[in-house]
Amino acid sequence: MPLLPVLLLLGAVILVNGWTDAPNAIATPVAAGTLSFHTAVLLAAGCNLLGVAGTAAVSDAVARTLFSIADFGPFALTALTAALAATVIWAVAAWRFGIPTSESHALTAGLTGAALALGAEHLRLAPLLWVGWGLILSLALGATLGRLFTRLLPSGGERSYRRGQVAGAALTSFLHGAQDGQKFLGVLALALALDGSGFSTPAWAAWGCASLMALGTLLGGRRIIDTVGRKMVLLTPRTGFAADLGCAAALAVCTLWGLPVSTTHAKTAAILGAGSSPDGKVAGSLGLAWLLTFPGCGVIAFLLVKCLLP
Repeated sequence: MPLLPVLLLLGAVILVNGWTDAPNAIATPVAAGTLSFHTAVLLAAGCNLLGVAGTAAVSDAVARTLFSIADFGPFALTALTAALAATVIWAVAAWRFGIPTSESHALTAGLTGAALALGAEHLRLAPLLWVGWGLILSLALGATLGRLFTRLLPSGGERSYRRGQVAGAALTSFLHGAQDGQKFLGVLALALALDGSGFSTPAWAAWGCASLMALGTLLGGRRIIDTVGRKMVLLTPRTGFAADLGCAAALAVCTLWGLPVSTTHAKTAAILGAGSSPDGKVAGSLGLAWLLTFPGCGVIAFLLVKCLLP
């Protein structure tokens, strides 16, 4: 199988990620009325771009974790085609219903399902467990820090908190780019490693990834913002700022440790920790979607590999 279909699908996943995952970073200032939807989207697009390109220049720890999840051998292009296609299918379906699933989570599931379709020996358990640990830690840190910052921040000063939300959205968008851009660079390295040369990405890859993610963000994600920022919990400028701080801190810690984590998971957990009067039905639907993502994307990728292999 030629490399071009894999590159096109990877570009589609990056675009969809900017479209469906990045809106979580700006959900709180939009929900609180601090920023208009269009202004927040432009802010997120620019900060996503800086996050991808800036982090790629100083660290590739997250990218190397994704790169090491599977050894596809001579079937790398077929397996990656299946994993990426499964990720796109799942993400678009979730967006259709306004459910903020994680492309990071879906991508890991797709890689796992594709590897298992080739044989269990193609899957490396240690980095997969590292990803699972990141998932648990991001949820726990997001919820705990969101609640902690809510308690620490003094009441009043609504104007200051609204300004803080702008900075919080910018920082969260930057860290989203740092996290998810690294994951996609790791997948690109898998596609380019057919000759056994090991981990490497071309110099243009970070900027190409950043640009596609920014373009995806500009396409918007209003449905997801409504679900996370308005329907799930009651947020004020103060609690929204606390959620931004909690999410940003969780993402920063996990990125420094080289843990691939999801902005969707960290931000949603931080909002639930910081907000009040959570809607159990909405939160439950999100939890169910997250639980179904791994087996769902894994099965889709598994079946696609079986269909694509001669």
